[in-house]
Amino acid sequence: MNAERAKAIYDSPDTIAVQLDGKPIWIEHVDEANGMATVQIGSRPTNTQTVSVDRLEEQ
Repeated sequence: MNAERAKAIYDSPDTIAVQLDGKPIWIEHVDEANGMATVQIGSRPTNTQTVSVDRLEEQ
């Protein structure tokens, strides 16, 4: 995925399934300039990581 698509998913009012390494995630923030995204893994709000948007897969 690219940063532009990650930002579009983040801004969308619809729920769009995205995965990181086969696990469902929620996009919390997108840093388009650096191609990074902060994501919540699973349903635990404290389980967040900042990763390259290249690692995100739209389902």
